[in-house]
Formats: sequence, C-alpha cells, structure tokens
Amino acid sequence: MTSPVASQAAQTALASLALAFAAPAAYAQATAIDTVIVTATRTPTLASEVISDTVTISAEEIANSGAGSVTELLQRQRGIEVSRNGGPGTTSNVFIRGANGNQSVVLVDGVRIASASTGSASWNGIPLSSIDRIEIVYGPLSTLYGADAIGGVIQLFTKKGSGAPAISASVGGGSDRTYQADAAVAGSADRFNYSFSVAKERSDGFSATRKGSSSFDPDDDGYSRKSAAGQVSYQLAPGHELGAMFLYADTDADYDSASFASYSTQVLSNVGIYSRNQILPYWTSLVQASQARDKSGSFYGVGEYGFSQIDTKTTTFTWQNDIRIGTDNLQLLGEYRKEEVEGSTSALNRDRNTKSVAATYSAKRGAHLFNVGARHDDNSAYGNKNTGSVGYGYRFTSALRAEASYGTSFRAPSFNELYYPGYGSPTNKPEKGRNAEAGVHYDDGTTQLGAVYYHNKLENLLLNTSPCPLPSTPENDYQYGCAYNVNKALLEGLSLSAEHQLGSLLLKANADFQDPKDETTGKRLQRRAKRHANFAAEYDLGPVHTGAELQLSSTRFDDAANRNTLPGYGVVNLYATYHFTPEWSALVRWNNIADKQYELARYYQTAGSNVFAAIRYGFK
Repeated sequence: MTSPVASQAAQTALASLALAFAAPAAYAQATAIDTVIVTATRTPTLASEVISDTVTISAEEIANSGAGSVTELLQRQRGIEVSRNGGPGTTSNVFIRGANGNQSVVLVDGVRIASASTGSASWNGIPLSSIDRIEIVYGPLSTLYGADAIGGVIQLFTKKGSGAPAISASVGGGSDRTYQADAAVAGSADRFNYSFSVAKERSDGFSATRKGSSSFDPDDDGYSRKSAAGQVSYQLAPGHELGAMFLYADTDADYDSASFASYSTQVLSNVGIYSRNQILPYWTSLVQASQARDKSGSFYGVGEYGFSQIDTKTTTFTWQNDIRIGTDNLQLLGEYRKEEVEGSTSALNRDRNTKSVAATYSAKRGAHLFNVGARHDDNSAYGNKNTGSVGYGYRFTSALRAEASYGTSFRAPSFNELYYPGYGSPTNKPEKGRNAEAGVHYDDGTTQLGAVYYHNKLENLLLNTSPCPLPSTPENDYQYGCAYNVNKALLEGLSLSAEHQLGSLLLKANADFQDPKDETTGKRLQRRAKRHANFAAEYDLGPVHTGAELQLSSTRFDDAANRNTLPGYGVVNLYATYHFTPEWSALVRWNNIADKQYELARYYQTAGSNVFAAIRYGFK
C-alpha cells in the first residue's frame, strides 16, 4: 500500500517538474553559475555533476544573514530542524530529514567533530565567526564517511587565505547584554597561503527553563566563548601542497538546576595536517592526519561531587586517492580512526578503533551521470559493517535534471549508550539504514526549483527514553532511563525548495513534509514535526541589503510515547546591512519581532524579541 506521504510526494514532485518544463524557453537553455561542492564526493565537483541532494551556504549569505550561531543559520535550510535546551551556549540538536543529531556526520575542514560519549556534534561550542561556508549533503553517506552518516553530512569550512593580505573585523552588541567581537587576517605570499581569526562573545542570556520544569530557576543563564581558527598551506611545487588547520573554542554556559548555581564548560579543539600530491597527471593523493577533542564538564553546586567531566578524543589517519580514467573518477580510500573517552565516570573510560577501506566510481556519459560505491568498516567494539551506494542522474536540458539513488548506512552506538552506568547497555547494536530517493531540480540562473522524495528505513533504532521500558538487572537498574534498540523506524518525506531573482528582489522558500516514526510503536520520533518551512525575501538597494524571513513548524512531541506536545510556531525575523564604503558596513538584525513564545524542547525557553547590531570592516 502506498503511504500518504509517498502519494503526496509523487504528486508534488510531478507538479514541480511540470513547473520547471513550463519555464520560458530562453531560461531553459541558460547555464547557471555552477557551484563547486566537496563534501558530496570528497573531492571538488561541480554541483551540476553531483547526484546527491545538496545545499551550500555561501560566505556572502552568512555575512548578510546576521545569524548569531551555526544552528540559527542551519534552521533556515530545508530538511533541517533544531532543538535547544535554552538560549545560546546550551545543548543543541540538529535533525536532518528527521534523523537524530547522532545519525549525521559533522566535519570542520574534513575533521569529524562528534563527541564519542554522546555521538553528536557539540553545536553550542562552534563559533560562527570562524566559518566561511557550509555544505549540507542529504541522505546516507556511510560509503564515503563510515559510521553515523544516516541522515546526511554537514561540513563547515573555515576561512582560507589567497591574494593580497586582507583584514576583517567586527564588533557588536544587543539584547540580553550580548557582545561580540572578531578579527581575521588572510592572504598569500609567493607560494604560502594563510588565514587566522579570533573571536570573543558573551551574553547574559535568559532563564533556560520555564515554570513547570523540575530544574526551574528564574535567573538569567548566560554564556561566554573565546575562539580562534587558522589555516596555512605551502606549495612545494606545482601539484604538491602541504597544509595545516586548527579550530579552538572555549565556552562557559549557565544552565538551570533547581536552586543550585550550575554551569557547563566545553573546549573544542581540532587540528589537522595534510599533504596533497599530484603523483601522476591522472592520480592525486591526499594524506591527512587529524585529531578532534571535545572536553565537556558541568558544575551543579553541590560540593566536590557536583563536578563531572568527559574528555573525548578522535584521532584519524586518511589516505585518499583520486584516479582519473578519461572523464571518469575512481576514488580509493583507506582510513584509521581511534575514539577515546576519559572522565569522571570511570565506566566510560574506554577506547575503540575502526579500520576502513572504500572505493567509489563516478562516470559521465553525455547527459547521463553514474556513481557506485562500497565500503568496509572493521570496528574493535561492534565488528564488521559493509555499506554501499548507487546513483543515477540525467540532464534533460542545461537547466533541468533528475536524480535517483539507493544507499545503505549505519550508526555506531555511542559510549554513553553502551557503558554509562544506570543508562547504557553493552548489548546495544548498531543501527542500520536503507535509503531510496528520487529528485528533480531546475536552475537557469534566475529561477531554482527542487523536489526530493526519500524513504529511509532503519533497523535496530536506538531510542533514548525515561522511564526505561526494559526490566532492571542486577548489573543495571536504569535509574536514568535507557538507550535500547527497537525493531524498525522510517524516515520518509518530501523536501521542496524554490528561489527566484526578480531584479533586485530575491525570493526564497522551502518546505518539508515528513513522517519520521518508530514503526514498532507507530509513534512519531521525538521533537520532529510533520511539516516545517522557511520563507525569505531579500532586497538590494544600492548600498543597502534588507531581508525578512518567516520560520514555521507544526506540532512536535517531546517524548517517545507522544504524550507531551510541543505546539507549532511561526517566527518572523528582519535584518539589514548598510555599506558606508566598500570596506565599512553596519548590520542590524531583529529576531522574533512579534515576541512569539514557543518551545523547541519541553520546559525550555527560547529567545523573545531581540535585537543585535554590529559595525564591520572588510565584509563584502
């Protein structure tokens, strides 16, 4: 029987396809400016030759948005939902196509940043000021990136230097006694490229919880963060480059814990070195070594036993080879990754390693695109996992194309889900996914339309719930709830997007219709809406760039049993940039202008109406 979502998806996709064919003939033959995407294939590839469903957030879009955090920026994108336990600096979760935060891979300059203890990226610790652009690739990518790439991959790229030395800086402030300042320098000299940035931000914030929560405390919960990032590279000879990059962020954030003064600490530090070499005219080799650390602690005001800390470290060695065979590309990959946890909870003090080999083959024949891939991961804790993918794309015209793909994926249980006392179980198995999707895209350089239907079936889904439905054992009483495998889950939906440039006016919209559910119980997955959408209008008037956006979401459930409802919401934001000179500009952003009261997590507050303004130098 065809599901309602599938039926609706098919009808809407056909309608979008008809609209694309109905575009003016002159537009149909136009060629749009082609974006280069790295994440979808692990090598720079024109967007028109990528079969995966992707979104790129450019440096210009980040600068014009005035967004205060990475999650605030991501929340505008199609297929993305966010939950957060309070204001900036508090724990956040990013859902891609209904997949949980630990079911997606997050990279910074190719370095995976997830905490081994939670399995999720620490979004609250990533400084947006260091980020140059963001790539989002939807769908399973375990063939390329191994464990956890079920919902997709998000890669953040820090700023890279080129050309004459350039300096940029900004300083700003706003509601809740929020202050931010950052500075960067980038450029190149002879064969040496460099880029360095530093930033400091703080805010008094607002109470993270609201009345009704057992942790409610009416005081303000603020945060402070200092960060730095950098990249350097040196060209030894044509086709031979050595490079290094780093990202460091130190965040302190208050949170509510009844009447106790409580705060969290987090230090994120990534470092990587690489050698990219053109071994032969048709063979490029990339060798990279990297290490990502996530050092998280919490203090909850009850003496020496009120402090806990977990330090996770992920060390990765990668050798990637891209071999050109005519116009085709064969990619061979070998990878070793070691995850280590050390902290106050001794049961988590463990390590595991994964040895991986993978191969992908991409081909282009006229209007036809093909790719196929396979990967083998051998993990010291949960054994061997094999994944594969196949994709096909066809260009009807230079503006209109269609794609279809199928891929398998898996997620490794986190250290918490396996070993945390009173919660984890060593018998938990990896999740497994099987995704099929089809999409159609139209882009003539003025109008963009897209529709993608996906059907991602999961087995052994790991649910985190309290109270725990499992019976207590002598070894584990599950006093903190538990993580446990359920039989089946389904992430199914339709993702729509549209964009049109009308002179100086840019109109953008996206909408998602999805049904992420636990098929064992028939319940919807926690904190995920069936419908969410974003609409935006931006207008350029000489030196002034203005914009307005509307974010919409239908109801969600805060628990696996679907007893506690989070009402739907709509939020309107305004933003504007004025360039006094080509180098100097002012930014103003007014969030939640109607002072909408809503929740992204039950009993946790979100920001009311708030304003931020900044003076910037060097931002284009």
